[in-house]
Amino acid sequence: MKPFAYERADETARAVSTVAGSHGHATFLGGGTNLVDLMKLGVATPERLVDVTRLPHAEITETKYGGLLIGAAVRNSDLAVHPLVRERYPVLSEAILAGASGQIRNMATIGGNLLQRTRCPYFQDVSKACNKRAPGSGCPARHGEHRELAIIGHSEHCVATHPSDMAVALAALGAEVHVHGGQGLWSIPLTDLHRLPGEMPQRDTILAPEDLITHVELPPLPLARNSRYRKVRDRASFAFALVSLAAAVEVDGGNVADCRIAFGGIAHKPWRARKAEETLRGRPATPDAFGAAADAELADARPLRDNGFKLLLARNLFVRVLTDLVDG
Repeated sequence: MKPFAYERADETARAVSTVAGSHGHATFLGGGTNLVDLMKLGVATPERLVDVTRLPHAEITETKYGGLLIGAAVRNSDLAVHPLVRERYPVLSEAILAGASGQIRNMATIGGNLLQRTRCPYFQDVSKACNKRAPGSGCPARHGEHRELAIIGHSEHCVATHPSDMAVALAALGAEVHVHGGQGLWSIPLTDLHRLPGEMPQRDTILAPEDLITHVELPPLPLARNSRYRKVRDRASFAFALVSLAAAVEVDGGNVADCRIAFGGIAHKPWRARKAEETLRGRPATPDAFGAAADAELADARPLRDNGFKLLLARNLFVRVLTDLVDG
């Protein structure tokens, strides 16, 4: 690991200005569960770490409209067991508990979870080419080991997937991300935070290096009380998703009145299934309708040589989760 400087931020504005003034050589440090690993591998080489875990962003509060405002420094484990999360947004609690080990969840922060980087083996191996790590060097994953990688939204420059479970649930719930950056305070829908790779796979999000996530806001969403997260992986614990699904559904008179659905493990970002949602609203809440909605969402998928199985896996998962929600 290369030498680096460390400082603990005591003010949000000062932390932002420190990173902004570093010209790309400094980065924020939360729990460090992903960043420190990348530093050990030589993938990330910041010259300065600005610790933001002591800033006043570690509270979970109820908004006046009945939603939740979650500080970016809240630990994953604390969010997963919060009574209001478990009562109003069970899909979020389930998603967090499906990710990593208890020890990592105790360290990892909400803001850091959203910004974690792909586990594509070519990205993590500095001896290999990778457009995400070294733009212009190529994407050997396309013709190499890509069984766990993207089937939709990818480009010739990158087929990596976003690894977060929590972000998939937040995408389905319509969460808003609050940012303090060089341009002041602003917010953005979580579904717009992460980018598809296009010709610039090195940029995971729309954020500049000095943009600090301070909070994530959940809207009041009554249908989220009937929600679920399910993750399919190669082993039962400590594995990233081959495919995952976050879903909330409201049924009225046997028809789908409303729904919120997002996939994980299939794209460079949490994949909000808007085509499937549109297809389902007003239709009978039956397995056949769920299958048709999944087909509509996955029609543009372009699986690679070894990950075509994800198409059927994603469809079956979609039908099973929604069927369970309706039956429940």
